Amino acid sequence: MKTLYLTTMMAAMLVAPAAQAATVVDPTGDFSPGYVGAAADLDVTSFTVDYNAVTNVFTLGATMAGAIDATTAGVYIIGVNTGTGTNAPFAALGAPNVRFNQVVRVNKDGTAVVGANPLTATIAGNAFSLAVSGTLFASTGFAVQDYSWNLWPRNGVGAGTFVTDFAPDNAMLTAAVPEPASWAMMFMGMAAIGMTLRLRRRPSIRFA
Repeated sequence: MKTLYLTTMMAAMLVAPAAQAATVVDPTGDFSPGYVGAAADLDVTSFTVDYNAVTNVFTLGATMAGAIDATTAGVYIIGVNTGTGTNAPFAALGAPNVRFNQVVRVNKDGTAVVGANPLTATIAGNAFSLAVSGTLFASTGFAVQDYSWNLWPRNGVGAGTFVTDFAPDNAMLTAAVPEPASWAMMFMGMAAIGMTLRLRRRPSIRFA
């Protein structure tokens, strides 16, 4: 019975749907043209997009070159291209391929917003993370898992403020499709569950 239980648990773990995740590593100190300064918490060192197709939730995460300081100016903007990507305003900054039609704003105090929808980010040291439902992003052509993303901190909001960094630099990040090995493991897990169920139904024969 113990072996049967362990087999079932292992099989369940194997078939658990894997999230689609992608990470870009960004160099330290590669500030955007026009920005004069060196705020470490506005210098992206990594950006990750994780998509769970079962829950339809994106987890967005980033690390900075220094601890995020809520007492200093700055904001984190994440651009999302859901298909049309009609906004491409950064050619002058060397990033003409950064295209978006929706944005996520993350403030240094952990408050965040998508359109009129308030959210809460987790900030710890030099990193932040934020879970966002895919229902907040209306598709304009892409499947939800194919949305593309770019993170750009700013040293403030409004006229006279500047984008400090792009991640990816002149591109968009898309959550990766599970590799063939992942699919193979899921199929193995389903097969293991099938074998487990057959063994459980098999009648036992006892001899007096």
